[in-house]
Amino acid sequence: MHPSTAAAAAFLTPTVAASKRLLSARRARLFAVRAVASPPASKPASSPYKTGKWQWTFEDKPISVYYEEHEQGTAENVKNILMIPTISDVSTVEEWRVVAKDIVTRKGELGYRATIVDWPGLGYSDRPSLNYNADVMENFLVELINSPNSPVADSDGELIVVGGGHAATIAVRAAGKGLIKPSGVAAVAPTWAGPLPIVFGRGSDMETRYGLLRGTLRAPAIGWMMYNVLVSNEKSIQSQYKSHVYANPENVTPDIIESRYELTKRKGARFVPAAFLTGLLDPVQSREEFVQLFAKLDGDVPVLVVSTLNSPRRSKAEMEALKGAKGVTKFVEVPGALLPQEEYPLAVAEELYDFLQESFSSRR
Repeated sequence: MHPSTAAAAAFLTPTVAASKRLLSARRARLFAVRAVASPPASKPASSPYKTGKWQWTFEDKPISVYYEEHEQGTAENVKNILMIPTISDVSTVEEWRVVAKDIVTRKGELGYRATIVDWPGLGYSDRPSLNYNADVMENFLVELINSPNSPVADSDGELIVVGGGHAATIAVRAAGKGLIKPSGVAAVAPTWAGPLPIVFGRGSDMETRYGLLRGTLRAPAIGWMMYNVLVSNEKSIQSQYKSHVYANPENVTPDIIESRYELTKRKGARFVPAAFLTGLLDPVQSREEFVQLFAKLDGDVPVLVVSTLNSPRRSKAEMEALKGAKGVTKFVEVPGALLPQEEYPLAVAEELYDFLQESFSSRR
C-alpha cells in the first residue's frame, strides 16, 4: 500500500485498516492518495503570455485568482478556450501551458485564444480556509464564466471549456444544469471519485471517519503534521507520480518533484486536499451518474473525451464507460496516465486541435 494511503487508513481506525488488508499492493498503489493528481509546476516566470489576478468573492471573502492568457493574434476569426487544471494539491496552470502554446500558435483561418485559470485554494491563487466541496468549485467556475469582469468575459458566447480530472467533470455538471453554456467541452482523463472513497467506500461509518480526518487536516497545528505525512513530502510525491500520475517513471525528474513539493508548502495548501482526499470534491457518487452528466449535453454541445493508455485500472474503467456514451461526440486515447496534458502535451494538443477544427471550422 502506498505510504500516504496507508497513513490515512491507519488514522481512520485500525478496524477499517484491517478490513482492507486484502487489497493487493498493486491495487493500493493505483488508488494512492490522488490529492497529488497532476505533475509539477514551476513558479510563474516572465514570458510572452499575459498574467493577471481576478477577484472572486465567496461568502463575502475576496479571493485572488491567478490566470494566464495565451494568444498569437494573427487570425481574423478567433475562438476562446478556457483551460482549467486537474484538481489536486499541486494543481496549477503549468499543466496546460504547452498545450495552450501549441494550439494558439498554429496557423489557419480559425485561430484560438487560451486562458488558463487556477482554482481558488490551488496553484497560485489565494488559498483561504473555505469549506471546499464540489458545489463551491462549481460556483467558482460558473461565476468565472458568467461574470462581466472575468478573464473570459469577452468570449461572445463562444467559449470552449477544457479541463482535466475532476475539473472536467465539474464543468460538464455545470453545463448540464444550464449554469454555463459552453460552445464545446473537452474532458481530458476525466475522474469523479476521491482517493479514500474509491478504496473504502461511502458507508455512513466511513463518512464519519472521513469527517474526522478532514477536520484534523484543517486544524492549525496537527493539521500541518498530518498533511506532511499524507501529502507534503518529496518521497510520497515521487512515489505517486511514478506509480500513476505519469505513465513513464523516467519522466519524473528531481526538478518536477521539487517544484511540486514547493506548491504543497504554500500558505493554506492543505484545505483543498483535505476535501479532495475525503471525497467532498466528487461531483457525482457513481459511474451511472458520471455517464448521465455527459448524456445531458447530447445534441447541445460537442464533447471530446480524452482517455489515456496507462491510467490506473479504476480510473481507466470510468473513462472507458464514456466510450460510445450518449453525449460524447468524440472519444480518443493518448499516451499517459492521470496527467497526459503535461506528460504528453503535444499528443493532447493534436487531439484537441483536431476536435476544435472539426467542431467549429464550419461555423465561421
